[in-house]
Order: sequence, then C-alpha cells, then structure tokens
Amino acid sequence: MNALYMIVGTLVALGVLVTIHEFGHFWVARRCGVKVLRFSVGFGTPLLRWHDRQGTEYVIAAVPLGGYVKMLDEREGDVPPALLEQAFNRKSVQQRFAIVAAGPVANFLLALLFFWILAMLGSQQVRPVIGSIEPGSVAGQAGVVAGAEVLAVDGEPTRGWSEVNLQLIRRLGETGTLRLRLQEPGSTVESERSLALAGWLKNVEDPDPLASLGIRPWRPQIAPVLAQLDPEGPAKAAGLQVGDRLLSVEGRLLDEWQQVVDAVREQPGQRVEFMVERDGRRFEVSLTLAARGEGKQRSGYLGAGVEGGEWPAEMLREVSYGPLDAVGESVKRTWTMSRMTLDSIGKMLFGELSVKNLSGPITIAKVAGASAQSGVGDFLNFLAYLSISLGVLNLLPIPVLDGGHLLFYLVEWARGRPLSERVQAIGMQIGVSLVVGLMLLALFNDISRL
Repeated sequence: MNALYMIVGTLVALGVLVTIHEFGHFWVARRCGVKVLRFSVGFGTPLLRWHDRQGTEYVIAAVPLGGYVKMLDEREGDVPPALLEQAFNRKSVQQRFAIVAAGPVANFLLALLFFWILAMLGSQQVRPVIGSIEPGSVAGQAGVVAGAEVLAVDGEPTRGWSEVNLQLIRRLGETGTLRLRLQEPGSTVESERSLALAGWLKNVEDPDPLASLGIRPWRPQIAPVLAQLDPEGPAKAAGLQVGDRLLSVEGRLLDEWQQVVDAVREQPGQRVEFMVERDGRRFEVSLTLAARGEGKQRSGYLGAGVEGGEWPAEMLREVSYGPLDAVGESVKRTWTMSRMTLDSIGKMLFGELSVKNLSGPITIAKVAGASAQSGVGDFLNFLAYLSISLGVLNLLPIPVLDGGHLLFYLVEWARGRPLSERVQAIGMQIGVSLVVGLMLLALFNDISRL
C-alpha cells in the first residue's frame, strides 16, 4: 500500500507541477502570437497524443520527469515565409522574456493557490511550549526555561512548532544572534532571550534545530508500552513483543517513553539491558542497538514505538482564515518559502549548509507518498513547497534553465543586440554540466539515505 501511495503521489505531483509550468510558457506564447508546435508532459515514447484546431500537438509521454513546449523557431528548422511572424525568434526581447518567465511564474501562482486553500481549510497546531531545557545548552545559557511558550522567532510570530522550526531553519549555517520572544510559564509576562549562534549546524546532514539549541517541546507523557515493532529492528530480534512494558534500561527506571528514546539515542551500536514486564511477569532482555546516521549525527535505534498520547485541549489551537485574510497568508507563506529556498541554495554554494541536504527524485517520491497517505492537506502543502522549489530553481541564472535564457535576454536588451551564437553555445554547455552535476549529486544523496 505504501508503494502504491508513493507511485500515485509522485505521478500526480510531477504531472501537476510540470503541466502548470509548461502551460505558463504555452499560454503566454499564444498571447504573443507564437505558434506552438507541441506541448509535452513527460519525455520519451508518447502514450497519448492529440491535436487542436491551431495545429498544436499535445503529448503525454512515458517518462514523467519533466516536459516541454516546442515553438516555431528559425533556429530549429526552416519556417515557411507565411509563418515567419509566428516564429519565437522573430518576437521582441520583451515578448521572449515574458514567454520564458511565464513557466516559473505559473509555479508561484500554483503555490499561492494551494496555500490559499490550506489557509481557509485551517489546521490544528500544537502550542510551542517548551518541555525541558538541556543543561549547559545554547538555550540554557541564554536563560530559556521549561514551560515558556515561544511567541516569536527573530520577530516573526509563531503559533505552533511548525512555524518555530521554519524560522529556525532559515538561520542554519549562520553566525549571529537568534532572538526568541517568550511568554514566561504561568504568567502573561513576555521576555526576550538572545541565543548566540556560531556557524550553527554548518555542514550538518539532516540538522535538528531545536535539539541543537537544547530545547525539547512539551508533549504528553506516554507510558513505555510497546505498540509497534520494526520487523528488521533489534527489539523484534531480541524477542520483545507488542504490549511489553519497559521498566528500566541499564538500571535506570523508566516512567515515560521519552526516557527510552533518550537512552537509546545516546548508545548507537551498544549492548543494553532492559527490564521488561509481560503479562505480570518480569524478565531481562539484552540486545544490541542498531546505529543510524554518521559522525556527530550517529544515534541508536531500537526499532520499537508506542501509541501516541492524547493532547490536552489547552495545548492545541485552531488556525484558519476567511477568503480575504487567506490571500495575505498565502502571499506571506509563498514569499517565506521562496526566500528560504534561495537562501538555502546560497548557503550550499558558500559552504554554510551541507550539500547532503540536496534531495533528488527518490526523496521526492518518498515524501510524495507519505504526504498523499497523510491526507489532502499534507499533499497540497507538499505540492506548494515543491512548486516553489521548481520555480526558484528554474529562475537561477544558469544557461539551459529558464533563468539562463532570461539572463541572455537581459543582456540583449542592454546591448541592443543578442550575444553571439558561440557565446550562447558555450554558456549552454556550462549550464548542462552544472545541471547534470547537481542531478547526480542529488541522486547520490538519495541513494545514501536508503
């Protein structure tokens, strides 16, 4: 079932985003009087094809990893004299600029639409109340205390932990001061704390911003009673069963599941002793924990889980907007995600963020499947984020991408004439090398996570 969700989710995600992107090019090209020869979603062998009254061929192809709009162009073949005025290369630089820019713009508009729908549907968020602070941590040194609620990060209001994490992610790799506005526990008094960052989580793969600051969110206590077992995990191999209660680990009494998580995380690859209760009988189980991650990110893995605890009503808040207010929220979220995507690319280029965070088609497929399985809201959210990423990446000034063509047109507009074909050809070769290199790096990262 998970594989089915992954396949369907990926096909729908790529199909929607590619179609919208190419439709942007197509729609503006038609408005500028350019004859469109083919509108293809996917590459390779055509699975389905038809024509409209203007002679445009529409194709759905076998490989759903992109698409293209083929326009009449003298640089790609002979054009009958009667159709010269409909050739792309005969249009003004402003019209060509608009046609090329329309693809990424369509992706941003799609994200705006999805965020608008999500804002009206609303969401239930967990109040960002701090459960505990690790002694000696960055947050602890700044005077942050357990029980405080995070009201804002760097001046940006935060209504739930998802918004807190989003603001923290923007600061990855940076040196400076992180400002938290807090509501002190048990009162209405607000205070601000300044946390010192120094190359914060620079070059760390899969960073955990909250944990690195020493902050643990408040969560309901969950009894350490096993409800899930990984068939390939150490717990299953050692004979633990669903319904077993973990009483202690290495002699330390266990009152809640988080204590198990902490103990396991700190001992990757180590042999540990659990005291277990099953049907009123107590016995010891010795097992060797598996290890996940590398270097400082290496942590232990037990391969067991529990049922989620029930959240008190006062720790939850409903966030939703009316149709007009949702427009503003949609614009804000689209701008925030666009800026964060661009910042992340810049930080990777300058070594402030690990390139191992770059994801390719395998990760996209996994996330597409998981979000599709979680529900319509999560899937729309995923599509919006992916659409923004596609829009930002395509606007990078790299020849072959839309941004590279736009750069050529800007130079042509400034000079009054286009760059020579030789210069453009060299630029294209460099662009192809960069894009292929990025794709291979992203694919390598995907495979290394398997």
